[in-house]
Amino acid sequence: MVDLDWKAKTVVAPEISLANLSSRNHAPIPSPTRLGDRSNSFHSATLAYEQYLRLPELAKLWTSRDFPDWRSEPLLKPALQALEITFRFISIALSDPRPYADRREWCRRLESLACRQVELIAAVCEAEEPGAGAPTSDLSSPKRIIPRAGSSFSQEVWKLPGSAEAVVNRTSESSLLPRLAAWDKSEAIADKIQMEIECQMRRCPFTLGLGEPNLTGKPNLEYDRALRNRENESLFAAHQILESWIRVASRILIRIGEAIDGRDWGSAASDCWLLERTWKLLSEIEDLLMLMDPDDFLRLKSQLGIRTESGSETLCFRSTGLIEITRSSKDLKKRVPEILQVEVDPKGGPRVQEAAMKLFHHEIDGGDQKIHLLQALTAVEAAVKRFFFGYRQMAVAAMGSLEAGGSRAIGSDPLTELFMEPPYFPSLDAAKTFLGDFWHREHGRL
Repeated sequence: MVDLDWKAKTVVAPEISLANLSSRNHAPIPSPTRLGDRSNSFHSATLAYEQYLRLPELAKLWTSRDFPDWRSEPLLKPALQALEITFRFISIALSDPRPYADRREWCRRLESLACRQVELIAAVCEAEEPGAGAPTSDLSSPKRIIPRAGSSFSQEVWKLPGSAEAVVNRTSESSLLPRLAAWDKSEAIADKIQMEIECQMRRCPFTLGLGEPNLTGKPNLEYDRALRNRENESLFAAHQILESWIRVASRILIRIGEAIDGRDWGSAASDCWLLERTWKLLSEIEDLLMLMDPDDFLRLKSQLGIRTESGSETLCFRSTGLIEITRSSKDLKKRVPEILQVEVDPKGGPRVQEAAMKLFHHEIDGGDQKIHLLQALTAVEAAVKRFFFGYRQMAVAAMGSLEAGGSRAIGSDPLTELFMEPPYFPSLDAAKTFLGDFWHREHGRL
């Protein structure tokens, strides 16, 4: 048993109580109200950012509900849109005529980025039930062997070994990936992505239908119906991918809240781990800026009129979506008392911390899923801080120290404050600290 009396005497309650969080020096997310007289310029910069990336047009694609019974549609549409933009980005990188462009590294990074996105898309699709509203086609149906007039896919008929039933393997023609597979410059990359789709979708009730072998003859997602493609310029492809996955993260956060409200701790934990992986993917997308030629990139930055005179005007803070998912990710700390099923002590006592210690010490029956959820929450915190730390380093390397607020003292700019601020979950942090000390004392007695 954990010596809770010893811990209660040792801990200084005001330092770990959730009731005192408001008095802690947490770094606020930059907002127009923080900028004072500069609020108008902040709004203008944000609006210019959204118009440059055509976010209103993308948002219409993300939010359209063509399949009301498909629960994962709001989550998968922006993810599939980001994947399709990545295919176009690969085409752009391979078509770059500049002799000094590092095509090899661009291709390696974009191939890795596409595979990571496929991995997350598959993780979402794994939870899908057959017939749960997803637009799929049964490839074993004889009616599917003959393509419909005006259809936008190619298909081939083959048989599974040991089976007399024919399988129709369809490939979307509106997606760019099958075309990349037919181009000698991108054939190897496209083959790798298609095999990644084949491997990652093995546990899913359907596959994407983008030219992957589909060796198990699964139903195909009606990709061309689920995703309506648009032309995307090379200059903003990376940030369109970023914003698409920011949209995915916002939908995951909604699902986490719904799962916690429904006391479905297992689903909440799974979605938290998915959110953590999405934050890591956002970091990988931002790292693409490191590959841009400094002269070309900085000239473009100047032509677009991007100026950074304060840390709050850092380019990443012009994304309202990023600001919102950052705030929502931090606000997950408010759900900890609900998960532990305790109320915060209004006097600042360590009530939440003690409940967490009992849970971590397995003194609560059936608490394993709650432990998984709390661990996932702290992993999200680490991923958020890692994103902003990585962004600051990337900004310094790609655009100079002014973009990252490097002209001021370290710790005085919002980026540094975000990844240097105290733990989001102080009670969990304290519980683990004292639990570790408990085991150290126990082993010292042996």
